[in-house]
Amino acid sequence: MEILGIDIGGSGIKGAPVDVVTGRFTRDRMRVETPAPAAPRPVVSAVAQIVRHFDWTGPVGVTFPGVVTDGVTRTAVNLTAEWEGLAARDLLADECGTPVTLLNDADAAGVAEMAHGAGRGRSGTVLLVTLGTGVGTALFNDGTLVPNTELGHIEIRGKDAERRASAHAREVHDWSWHKWAGKLEEYLRRVEDLLWPSLIIIGGGVSKRAEHFLPHLKDVRAEVVAAELHNDAGIVGAAMAAAPRSPAG
Repeated sequence: MEILGIDIGGSGIKGAPVDVVTGRFTRDRMRVETPAPAAPRPVVSAVAQIVRHFDWTGPVGVTFPGVVTDGVTRTAVNLTAEWEGLAARDLLADECGTPVTLLNDADAAGVAEMAHGAGRGRSGTVLLVTLGTGVGTALFNDGTLVPNTELGHIEIRGKDAERRASAHAREVHDWSWHKWAGKLEEYLRRVEDLLWPSLIIIGGGVSKRAEHFLPHLKDVRAEVVAAELHNDAGIVGAAMAAAPRSPAG
């Protein structure tokens, strides 16, 4: 089954049709810049641009970088405050002219990794951590998603964790991989003390460069691995969420 998946990120909005059985793109991905400021109307228009690019008329799965409940966006830390309490799913469906399934971006990435990537076949407690503009988390227990965990916003040393552990923070502060890995390790250990996962999957674009930081994570109890789908996981998971009988549905 082919479903269009679209991933709204802090810097880019990306989409591609996905074979949800294999988790692979069926056509080349399209990417547009996330509007600045990232207010609802410009972002929704950018999503619709991707839908039109693929001449898509069927179901569409869309990720959002914040909490989503019943199609309503509840938080939007890296976008604008206008998203809070917005019936975003309906707004997207009206603009795109297609049925839309809307879910948290890290949850989407986690669903994809559990089905087609590093979490495939793993039971117990598994945590996906996406590192990009912010820090997203997706929590699974025996393969079942616990939606909308916001563990990227726990406080560490008096600051929001994503201000220390995100890939964006490393770039802004020009930290070496080793120094950033120390901050990431402190974050992961704090989360471990709360959840005791057996596996932690590191996702986001930075997962493509895992060799630069994973070897420095020496004091994390859980097995820590890089996401296999890298930054495409959100698109794949979005498509899976929009498919009938989806594990994220």
